[in-house]
Amino acid sequence: MRILRRDMSELRQRFTGDVQASTPDVPLALSRAGVTGVHKAIRIRRGSSETVMAAEIECTVDLDRAQKGVHMSRFPELFDEAIDEVVLGEALLVEALAEHIARHIVERQRALRAEVKITAHWPMRRTTPVTRLQTQEMVSLVGIAAASAERTRRVVGVEATGINACPCAQGLVRDSAAGRLLEAGFDGADVERILELVPLATHNQRGRGTLYVGTAQELNAEDLVRLVEGSMSAPVYELLKRPDELFVVEHAHLQPRFVEDSVRLALAGALEAHPLLDAADFLFSRQVNLETIHDHDVLAERWGTVSELRAELDGGEAARHQTTLAEWLAA
Repeated sequence: MRILRRDMSELRQRFTGDVQASTPDVPLALSRAGVTGVHKAIRIRRGSSETVMAAEIECTVDLDRAQKGVHMSRFPELFDEAIDEVVLGEALLVEALAEHIARHIVERQRALRAEVKITAHWPMRRTTPVTRLQTQEMVSLVGIAAASAERTRRVVGVEATGINACPCAQGLVRDSAAGRLLEAGFDGADVERILELVPLATHNQRGRGTLYVGTAQELNAEDLVRLVEGSMSAPVYELLKRPDELFVVEHAHLQPRFVEDSVRLALAGALEAHPLLDAADFLFSRQVNLETIHDHDVLAERWGTVSELRAELDGGEAARHQTTLAEWLAA
């Protein structure tokens, strides 16, 4: 009977104690453990504009090999505390809010390192290109921060939609059209002139472009959106009248671009627009195009520090090692 009581006592202590702080069965440290898909309302300031928006938060910490688990239920509580403490009192940049939460997690969870990602859906007021009608487009603001007891690093990013016209298919259409015009009796000079004046058909791809900048500087998200949209063949609009449709379609077909072109143009544009970025700052560009004549999508990415990218653009060879986002945040 005494043995049974002792066993029950040990079991009760095991289930009512701090199980997360106990020793795991397999003593392996974890790179990341935390919560994702947490939805909150936050207030964000961009320039003179301030708005309340829906945001999704992901937060993780490193986990020691001697600790069984993380106190997952405490994360949403800490998010609320951080949002109430900062956002309700003073509207913040999304990347600054991510940094504040990461610092909060390190302090309260006693973690060596915490990483937070906030994705907020931000309404941008736009004007259609020809009829000048007011419309609203939704873009994603992304703030990422990594914090330890000693330092923090943060990233601001945007995700925006545009359209890409395929250069490869357009080249095939051009060759075919040139052959038909020559057969119809047009001379070579007239054929070239016609093909220069008339936008040529190709298949279109709606694209999703992403641009991240890791820096201590405060950047304007609208400028980053313009860089992403400018890297594609044409921007898209929720509201378009017929003159606007004509403009967008012609504009896209007059500057066809591959998914790879968009990534390169976004990075080069960011470096040109922000010449004061530090050499150790970070850039990441991603483009995903939704194919229309294939049953798959296409993507391209490039990451690296400002110094790595600038050296390559200045005529040097590609860096043997391109710094990743995870490396830059952990540095």
